[in-house]
Amino acid sequence: MKKKIIIPIIAILIGIGSVSFKSDFFEIAKQIEIFTDLFKELNMNYVDETNPADLMDSAIEGMLADLDPYTIYWTEQEVEDARINRSGDYSGIGATVRNQKGKMTIIEPRKGYPADKAGLKAGDEILKIGEITVEDVEGDAGDLLKGAANSEIEITYTRQGKIATTTIKRSAVEIDAVPFSKLIDNNTGYIVLTKFNKKASAQVKQALVNLKDEGATKIILDLRGNGGGLLSEAINICNLFLPKGSLITTTKSVVKKYNKTYITEKDPVDTEIPLVVLVNGRSASASEIVSGGLQDYDRAVVVGARTFGKGLVQRPKPLTYGTSVKITISRYYTPSGRCIQALDYWNRDEEGNATRTDKKDYNEFTTKNGRTVYDGGGVLPDIQISSATLSPVTTALLKDNAVFEYATKYYYKNQYGDMSEFTWSSSDFQDFKKFLKTSGFSYKTETEKAFEKALDQAKKDDLQNDVQAAYAQLDNAITQAKEKAIDDHKEEIENLLIDEIVKRYFYRSGLYEYQLINNKEIKEAIAVLNDNNRYRKILNY
Repeated sequence: MKKKIIIPIIAILIGIGSVSFKSDFFEIAKQIEIFTDLFKELNMNYVDETNPADLMDSAIEGMLADLDPYTIYWTEQEVEDARINRSGDYSGIGATVRNQKGKMTIIEPRKGYPADKAGLKAGDEILKIGEITVEDVEGDAGDLLKGAANSEIEITYTRQGKIATTTIKRSAVEIDAVPFSKLIDNNTGYIVLTKFNKKASAQVKQALVNLKDEGATKIILDLRGNGGGLLSEAINICNLFLPKGSLITTTKSVVKKYNKTYITEKDPVDTEIPLVVLVNGRSASASEIVSGGLQDYDRAVVVGARTFGKGLVQRPKPLTYGTSVKITISRYYTPSGRCIQALDYWNRDEEGNATRTDKKDYNEFTTKNGRTVYDGGGVLPDIQISSATLSPVTTALLKDNAVFEYATKYYYKNQYGDMSEFTWSSSDFQDFKKFLKTSGFSYKTETEKAFEKALDQAKKDDLQNDVQAAYAQLDNAITQAKEKAIDDHKEEIENLLIDEIVKRYFYRSGLYEYQLINNKEIKEAIAVLNDNNRYRKILNY
């Protein structure tokens, strides 16, 4: 017999009474009442048995879908995951995993942690965690890998078609915000910052002080691939290089309490040391606050590729039963007044896609020394490196995991005991292209999508026979152009392949060592720091 669902209306009304809504209080109360009645009638009268939790999840997802992708609902476990991400500490096996379509794959075992000690490698697919089969788990099966320090868990996995089992003893895992720093060329300090968790500014400061003690007279701060994190840590990191009382960012919202200015509050470490900040298309949010702020004050030369363009600020708000909602509360602006948000989620095109600001509509702003900078999406570097960009075909390769899968194939085909033995040749790139064909890699360009839409319309207009031949020619031309695109963007694709492959043999620390010798952006950063006249000219000194 179908059970009636009692909606916790009292809790909803308490929520209404305790929150200061905007002026449309009556409309909010009205819509909540309508939704409550609808939810009750569905559960009591629908032809098949319904699951209230599933219905509510769908309703929540639908409500948030029309906003922006950063306003999201967190389950109780996701709230805990967010806390771990902010703190940088947890207890588990010490490996990054990917859950996709019921499959759990080891992406990166951290050196010296339980997964690494147990012999797990990137590319291993976990089949069972204890007695639980991964593909049977609803939600994030990766949570099963976490647990109390010193507790043991049996892992069944497959590698290169063979099934194996290992027992892993969990341990405390520390996620450093600064996983690598080093003095190079006897006078240049190199600091990698990978995330803005609670450790970020303290670890950058410690690295900066240590490098200066070792003789560093110039600094490279590498923010490439850093997707952001805590706004407060971004302010604190800027504070290391800028005087106390410097405006770093302003946030603006229709909710007045979120209109704030963020100013450095501490004494800096060094306001004079020459500084280069490295960024790319995966540098986002807090990374853009730091790079944009230092650029606006002419405090650093920014090198690399245009950043991601996330100019939106989120704040988690607790809900009942341990859940939470992370809400976009404001837009942030750099010291010069730039909003670097790339996509407009509130004025979408006719297909419902977020729109991007046209270059002709970018607005000019001025840095402290009078240089012209622009908004329009992301921070544009002072020195742009073409190989640091991510073209559509490269993005598609990453999204399809083609680079990762090829690195796995390469690892088991080639063995190196020392980094000096590793080489990459044009024949390796040709092998990668063959791999793409055999692995079924494919992606659709915007041009293809437009032509497919036109063909569908032609079918409706009964013109299919007239345009089919022309469409086939266009489709063939696009296929050839896509194959050519892989060759045209060979350098940026090779950079990603080499990075992933080197990491397989020599861990992340080995990757950073390799990049110090071979990476174009780092070489350019060193070059501009070693040329004081060029450095000062770029910054209008």
